[in-house]
Amino acid sequence: MSVDKSLLSGSTSLLILKLLSEKDMYGYEMIDTLDKRSENVFELKAGTLYPLLHSLVSQGYLTVYEDEAGGKMRKYYHITKEGQKALNQKEHEWNEYARAMARVLGGAVYGAV
Repeated sequence: MSVDKSLLSGSTSLLILKLLSEKDMYGYEMIDTLDKRSENVFELKAGTLYPLLHSLVSQGYLTVYEDEAGGKMRKYYHITKEGQKALNQKEHEWNEYARAMARVLGGAVYGAV
Protein backbone atom coordinates (compact mmCIF):
# COMPACT_ATOMS: atom_id res chain seq x y z
CA MET A 1 0.00 0.00 0.00
CA SER A 2 1.27 3.45 -0.84
CA VAL A 3 1.32 5.96 2.01
CA ASP A 4 1.59 9.73 1.66
CA LYS A 5 5.27 10.51 2.26
CA SER A 6 4.39 13.56 4.36
CA LEU A 7 2.94 11.19 6.97
CA LEU A 8 6.31 9.49 7.29
CA SER A 9 8.63 12.49 7.30
CA GLY A 10 8.20 13.39 10.95
CA SER A 11 8.66 9.84 12.19
CA THR A 12 11.77 8.78 10.30
CA SER A 13 14.23 9.70 13.04
CA LEU A 14 12.08 7.83 15.57
CA LEU A 15 12.20 4.72 13.39
CA ILE A 16 15.97 4.93 12.91
CA LEU A 17 16.63 5.48 16.62
CA LYS A 18 14.35 2.54 17.44
CA LEU A 19 16.21 0.20 15.07
CA LEU A 20 19.57 1.26 16.49
CA SER A 21 18.35 0.76 20.06
CA GLU A 22 18.08 -2.93 19.16
CA LYS A 23 21.51 -3.30 17.53
CA ASP A 24 24.16 -1.39 15.60
CA MET A 25 23.48 -1.32 11.86
CA TYR A 26 24.88 0.06 8.62
CA GLY A 27 22.76 2.17 6.29
CA TYR A 28 21.46 -0.36 3.81
CA GLU A 29 20.73 -2.77 6.65
CA MET A 30 18.46 -0.11 8.16
CA ILE A 31 16.73 0.45 4.83
CA ASP A 32 16.15 -3.27 4.36
CA THR A 33 14.97 -3.82 7.94
CA LEU A 34 12.48 -0.93 7.79
CA ASP A 35 11.17 -2.15 4.45
CA LYS A 36 10.64 -5.71 5.69
CA ARG A 37 9.19 -4.86 9.10
CA SER A 38 6.77 -2.33 7.64
CA GLU A 39 5.72 -4.67 4.82
CA ASN A 40 7.04 -2.19 2.24
CA VAL A 41 5.36 0.90 3.72
CA PHE A 42 8.67 2.47 4.80
CA GLU A 43 10.67 2.33 1.58
CA LEU A 44 13.45 4.67 2.67
CA LYS A 45 15.92 5.83 0.05
CA ALA A 46 19.64 6.28 0.69
CA GLY A 47 19.30 9.95 -0.27
CA THR A 48 16.88 10.38 2.61
CA LEU A 49 18.59 8.12 5.14
CA TYR A 50 22.18 9.33 5.01
CA PRO A 51 21.46 13.05 5.60
CA LEU A 52 19.25 12.00 8.53
CA LEU A 53 22.04 9.81 9.95
CA HIS A 54 24.52 12.69 9.63
CA SER A 55 22.07 14.96 11.45
CA LEU A 56 21.57 12.43 14.26
CA VAL A 57 25.36 12.09 14.61
CA SER A 58 25.79 15.88 14.77
CA GLN A 59 23.10 16.06 17.48
CA GLY A 60 25.06 13.52 19.53
CA TYR A 61 22.36 10.83 19.23
CA LEU A 62 24.54 8.43 17.22
CA THR A 63 28.18 7.53 16.86
CA VAL A 64 29.79 5.90 13.82
CA TYR A 65 32.47 3.26 13.51
CA GLU A 66 33.77 1.08 10.69
CA ASP A 67 33.77 -2.69 10.65
CA GLU A 68 33.95 -5.44 8.06
CA ALA A 69 30.77 -7.18 6.91
CA GLY A 70 30.67 -9.62 4.03
CA GLY A 71 34.20 -8.72 3.00
CA LYS A 72 33.40 -4.99 2.81
CA MET A 73 34.16 -2.19 5.24
CA ARG A 74 30.90 -0.61 6.39
CA LYS A 75 29.98 2.34 8.56
CA TYR A 76 27.95 1.17 11.52
CA TYR A 77 25.78 3.48 13.57
CA HIS A 78 25.41 3.14 17.34
CA ILE A 79 22.84 4.91 19.53
CA THR A 80 24.29 6.98 22.40
CA LYS A 81 22.79 7.63 25.84
CA GLU A 82 21.53 10.97 24.51
CA GLY A 83 20.05 9.15 21.53
CA GLN A 84 18.26 6.73 23.85
CA LYS A 85 16.82 9.69 25.79
CA ALA A 86 15.66 11.26 22.52
CA LEU A 87 14.12 7.93 21.47
CA ASN A 88 12.21 7.66 24.74
CA GLN A 89 10.89 11.20 24.31
CA LYS A 90 9.93 10.60 20.66
CA GLU A 91 8.15 7.36 21.55
CA HIS A 92 6.18 9.18 24.25
CA GLU A 93 5.24 11.94 21.80
CA TRP A 94 4.25 9.38 19.15
CA ASN A 95 2.02 7.51 21.59
CA GLU A 96 0.31 10.76 22.62
CA TYR A 97 -0.22 11.62 18.96
CA ALA A 98 -1.57 8.14 18.13
CA ARG A 99 -4.03 8.25 21.04
CA ALA A 100 -5.26 11.69 19.99
CA MET A 101 -5.69 10.55 16.37
CA ALA A 102 -7.62 7.48 17.55
CA ARG A 103 -9.94 9.66 19.64
CA VAL A 104 -10.63 11.93 16.68
CA LEU A 105 -11.01 9.13 14.16
CA GLY A 106 -13.01 6.96 16.55
CA GLY A 107 -10.82 3.86 16.30
CA ALA A 108 -8.45 1.97 18.50
CA VAL A 109 -4.70 2.25 18.15
CA TYR A 110 -2.92 -1.01 18.78
CA GLY A 111 0.40 -0.85 20.55
CA ALA A 112 -0.04 2.73 21.81
CA VAL A 113 0.82 2.90 25.47
